[in-house]
Amino acid sequence: MRMQFKIPALLAVSLFAYSACSSPEEKTEATTETAMTTTDSAVDLDKVKVEIQAMEDAYAAGEKAKDVGAVAAYYADDAISYNRNEPPSVGMAAIKEKIGKGFVKDSVNTSVYKVVDLFAQGTTATEVGSWTRMDPAGKQLENGYYMSYFEKRNGKYQCVRDMSVTESPAKKGM
Repeated sequence: MRMQFKIPALLAVSLFAYSACSSPEEKTEATTETAMTTTDSAVDLDKVKVEIQAMEDAYAAGEKAKDVGAVAAYYADDAISYNRNEPPSVGMAAIKEKIGKGFVKDSVNTSVYKVVDLFAQGTTATEVGSWTRMDPAGKQLENGYYMSYFEKRNGKYQCVRDMSVTESPAKKGM
């Protein structure tokens, strides 16, 4: 019985002695490094949200004007845009082609893009947004959601990846 009590007591003392071996400086250094990383990557989300929403508004204005260049200004030259029911558009030339083809198919409709959620750290940001497409009378035709990933390049955010989905049911044959 005495032996059963001595083994757990010996283990407890050994564990206490081992944990006391790490120096306070080591703990302080680790804490400081973590705090610096967090501080270095902190961004003003309100400011980023305003900037991203302005980009979404410019995108919508470009669509309304059927201005391929204005819409494409949203994207980085090396962006990839993942499209519904078709292969992704890789690079600026392919994105502009997709935008132009969309304008040919579209009548004079208006879209509204709204930042729903935003995550940002360092020089990157990820936006989750909603979109609504309306006819000239303001009647909703379609709506859905999108996700865009941005990198800050030359002082401004540019979309490097995006994709969207619709809430509308798939059309027959798709």
